Amino acid sequence: MLMIVLDATIVNVALPSIRSDLGFTQSSLAWVVNAYLIAFGGVLLLAGRLGDLLGRRRVFLAGLAVFTAASLVCGLSVGQEMLIGARFIQGVGGAMTSAVILGLVVTMFNEPLERARAIGIYSFVAAAGASIGLLAGGVVTQALNWHWIFLVNIPIGIATAFFALRLLEPDPGIGLRKGADVIGALLVTAALLLGVYTIIRTTDFGWGSAHTVGFGTAAIALLIAFVVRESRTAMSYWS
Repeated sequence: MLMIVLDATIVNVALPSIRSDLGFTQSSLAWVVNAYLIAFGGVLLLAGRLGDLLGRRRVFLAGLAVFTAASLVCGLSVGQEMLIGARFIQGVGGAMTSAVILGLVVTMFNEPLERARAIGIYSFVAAAGASIGLLAGGVVTQALNWHWIFLVNIPIGIATAFFALRLLEPDPGIGLRKGADVIGALLVTAALLLGVYTIIRTTDFGWGSAHTVGFGTAAIALLIAFVVRESRTAMSYWS
């Protein structure tokens, strides 16, 4: 969880180095951060549902693999498109993993005292990750270079996968037949993606611009369509 939250902020300090190395403009540089946030915010709900359907352990490991592989590509990036694309995929992997972490914690710790302690550690890590990211980004960039703010995720990801395979009990999930509301999932994911994109782009266009109003209206419309869809959808999808 620390690795996922940290990656939303660790690049901020390294942005000047990334800009000079890969030739970003000031406006395009923001997408090194935005690509991660858009993917993370847009896929989070869908990833949580996939955890119910396919099993939290399976989704956790898949998300961890995607996140770690994307971190490697980020660290090896030699061009703007390569880095931004890898950051988007990294956000998808982060969403898949973080969406099921709390569910795994609750399942693993049955005793109230143990569960409270585990959730307390989880909450501390989630809250502290952003601050640690800023500090770590500066230290790693100055001591090595900006590539290593992504490459440090590789050994952490491998170690996490090793212990997850040994310690997490397999859970089959409820099966795709129980909850494949594809239309609802697409609507809410598209609404979140568009909403996050709209908010992020207000720094370039302003809140009252046609771009912001248009995309914001589209995001709200998709969200309303999702609510309408779910009000008419059989409860078996969510049982």
